[in-house]
Amino acid sequence: MDSGDRIRVERGDVVYEGVCLPSSTEETVVVKLDGGYNVGIDREKSSIELLEPDVYDIDTGTSSDESAVETDPDLPTISLISTGGTIASTVDYRTGAVTAQFDAEDVLRAVPDLAGRANYRGRVVTNILSENMTPGVWQDLAWAVYEEIDAGADGVVVMHGTDTMQYTASALSFMLDTPVPIVFTGSQRSADRPSSDNVMNAVCAVEAAKSDCAEVLVCMHETENDTTCALHRGTRVRKNHTSRRDAFETVGNEPLGVIDYDTEAVSFRRAYEPRGDTTLDIAPELETDVELLKVTPGMDEAFLDVCSGKAGVVIEGTGLGHVRTDLIDRIETLIEDGTTVVMTSQCLDGRICDRVYDTGRDLLDAGVIEGENILPGTATVKLMWTLANRSTVPKAMRTPIAGEVTERSVPWT
Repeated sequence: MDSGDRIRVERGDVVYEGVCLPSSTEETVVVKLDGGYNVGIDREKSSIELLEPDVYDIDTGTSSDESAVETDPDLPTISLISTGGTIASTVDYRTGAVTAQFDAEDVLRAVPDLAGRANYRGRVVTNILSENMTPGVWQDLAWAVYEEIDAGADGVVVMHGTDTMQYTASALSFMLDTPVPIVFTGSQRSADRPSSDNVMNAVCAVEAAKSDCAEVLVCMHETENDTTCALHRGTRVRKNHTSRRDAFETVGNEPLGVIDYDTEAVSFRRAYEPRGDTTLDIAPELETDVELLKVTPGMDEAFLDVCSGKAGVVIEGTGLGHVRTDLIDRIETLIEDGTTVVMTSQCLDGRICDRVYDTGRDLLDAGVIEGENILPGTATVKLMWTLANRSTVPKAMRTPIAGEVTERSVPWT
């Protein structure tokens, strides 16, 4: 038998049935069971029967009988744009590692539940795990989304790795004025795992892309259960857990909206930009010579020397936006030499206020820009965009452009 064949393996009183997978040794047969788990079995101690040849494509991780999604003129058109990541990943059986290798059409075959919800156009911008994302790819992605909307897409779903999704979602929030929803989604667990969240996240993202909210959104599990997905504004979301399926949270508020997986109902909890109210436009320029610097007790002052000559630096300060006193002169020198410095907080919630303590006042006197309540990662992306697109950077950094600055900071439960 060959990889991709459906087989039955008997060893003693135990019977295993599933798809034959590549094995690293000739002594072992590897079977993907119907429940999703893989099991390795000693060939010499087992009897193996071929049930059906070539039922599974090892390269794409899809069954050979899965068909393409048909077109229905009564359905909206959703563009699926793939950048890679776990949602577009499967196991590389050479190494046993999860690797990105699906293109957008493969996603449709791998998630047959998408059929009948929309007409789809597939497009691949890149095929990388998101730790390899760059500002250059953000720009390529922004142009791809712009072109899809300009060509008539009623919504866009971006398949993206979760590790840096919040940065890319922020970037597109600033780069694009959109009349339709742009929805980022991904998965914490790859499709070969029984606990994978890829199907539910993809389905809910498509439903969100059909909604009335014309913003950049992140759609991921709201809880560990397969009940609802949360919709987070692209500039206010943060990945707060390494591996939980509900890793993403809106900082400082509840999610903007929620999707019930069973009923497909999309509901919003706060105000949003409605579909069709904004004219499509793009401003993809970025000043990429910007760094994010986290302040820690006893931090080596040389880190500020490394920032010398940079176009911009976002400081993730303590509390209300502080650094230790002996760093202020170095920061002032950076600013005098032409580097724009923005202060944010490493606290997970709350607003910068450098007028409470002497240290904060000294930072303001040195020329530091208060970052309001912008998340540090979002502030870094916004500073890249602002330096390239706005003439008055201090005012622009303090002014909300895509919901990244909220008018008030209030407690919520």
